[in-house]
Amino acid sequence: MYSTKPSFVYGFHGIDKEVAIRILNQEDNFRHSNNSYDWLGNGIYFWENNYQRAIEYAQEDSKRANSSIKTPFVLGAILDLGNCLDLLDQKYINYLAIAFNVLEKYLERENKPLPKNTSFGKLDFDFKKRELDCAVIRYAHKLAKEEGEYFDSVRAAFLEGETLYPGSMFRKQNHIQIAIINPNCIKGIFLPRQEVPFPSNDFS
Repeated sequence: MYSTKPSFVYGFHGIDKEVAIRILNQEDNFRHSNNSYDWLGNGIYFWENNYQRAIEYAQEDSKRANSSIKTPFVLGAILDLGNCLDLLDQKYINYLAIAFNVLEKYLERENKPLPKNTSFGKLDFDFKKRELDCAVIRYAHKLAKEEGEYFDSVRAAFLEGETLYPGSMFRKQNHIQIAIINPNCIKGIFLPRQEVPFPSNDFS
C-alpha cells in the first residue's frame, strides 16, 4: 500500500557527451545495464540528487580501457520511482532477505554454487563485483513476478570509498543509487545547470 513513492526525485547519469546529446534530441535512449555484477540488478542507473558523484564516475570510467565514455558528461532526469524495491524501507529489506533464502535453497537443490561478492582487483576494497547481490535482487524480481507484482525501480544506499577521516564510519563516496527498470519512470531529461550566487544584485 505504501510502496509507491509520493514525489519525484532528481537522478544524475554519468555518460559520454555525444551519447547524451543524442538522448536529449530523442535520437537515442538510455541503455539498461545487464551485467552479472550490477549492484542493483538490471536497470538504468542514476545517482540520486548527486551530480558531483555522477561526473566523478564518468571521469573515472573514461580512464578505463575500452570505456564507452570519451568525453565525461552528466544528464539529469526527473524520476518517478513507482513501485520501488526500496532497500531503505524495512519491508523490502526483509523481502530481499527472504529472496536470498529461497535462492540459496534453490541452488542447493540444483547443486549450483551461490554467487559471491568479490573485488575487481587488489585496489578494490568495496567488493564492487557484486554478483551475489545482483543475483538476489534478480531473484526478488522473479518472486514478485510469480506473485503478480512488478517493480519499476530499485533504490539503495551504499557506503563506498575510503573513510572520511580516521575512525569515521562515513565514506568519501557514500551515495544513494537508483536502477530504473521501467523506462516510463523517466519523466523528463535535462542538462544540469551551474549554480549561480543568490541573493544577487542581478535579480534586484
